[in-house]
Amino acid sequence: MKAVIQRVTSASVAVNGEIVGRIGRGILVLLGIEKGDREEQADWLAEKIVTLRIFEDEAGKMNLSLLDICGELLAVSQFTLAGNCAKGRRPSFDTAAPPEEGKRLYDYFVEAARRLGLPVATGIFQADMQVSLVNDGPVTFILQR
Repeated sequence: MKAVIQRVTSASVAVNGEIVGRIGRGILVLLGIEKGDREEQADWLAEKIVTLRIFEDEAGKMNLSLLDICGELLAVSQFTLAGNCAKGRRPSFDTAAPPEEGKRLYDYFVEAARRLGLPVATGIFQADMQVSLVNDGPVTFILQR
């Protein structure tokens, strides 16, 4: 399971020109699920993301978590994170989880984050989505478990 997380001042996701998820200050998560991924990984990622100290305190140090700032989370499924570009010119998606399993684990991740006490907005699994964000910093991390 892979996640690209970005600290944002705002982010939204649209499907067919209509906003389906929107947050203010918080974290945008692009989540890629691969074959063999399990619920334990989703639990670990959700906990790591909401407690990672990537927001600045009054001294300007990255010392506060999403929970500390009462921020929001936008979770967007990102199939292409499972892409392998090592060979040839077209990515291979052989390691990506089948759609049913990917959706199940994506939904599980969203619920795991909500159980930690955060407002969580989402995209729509397998939809053609347009993601807009204002990356704060910019601050971006890649997490894998």
